[in-house]
Amino acid sequence: MTALAGLTADGNGGLTLGGSRYLLIRPETLVGLQKAVEQALGERAPACIVAGGRAGGARATAVLDGRAEDRVRRLLRVGGEIGWGEFTLERLTATELAVSVRHSPVALAYGPSARPVCHLIRGVLESLVAAALGQSLEVLETSCVAMGAPACRFETS
Repeated sequence: MTALAGLTADGNGGLTLGGSRYLLIRPETLVGLQKAVEQALGERAPACIVAGGRAGGARATAVLDGRAEDRVRRLLRVGGEIGWGEFTLERLTATELAVSVRHSPVALAYGPSARPVCHLIRGVLESLVAAALGQSLEVLETSCVAMGAPACRFETS
């Protein structure tokens, strides 16, 4: 079953997937919010947005079970199915994670940037690392479509 087949409208304005509530939002709306936060907070903005990704990621990873690799692959698959881009697991060890994302809606909606912009994805991946590997590791976006790269790439540091 795909994630979209499991998405349910509750008749009261809510959408759920696997018991978790979701919100469909245009990438331009999300990026508009991100740019406003960046304008207001400057260099502190990415950390705040990453924290938001970690919060959502913690909820998503709480329902995952099984081996670490299975959990990671399942979250990446669902992330792609609900519109966060085309995820590829490049490396997973007991202490490392490397993931690439083609067609990141955040990077595409953001437009050209001198810095990586996919902070929410980075935060979700940090939660995934904590859940799957049992340790908190920082995830860095080492390349970004908004910077001209063919894909966004995330690695534990």
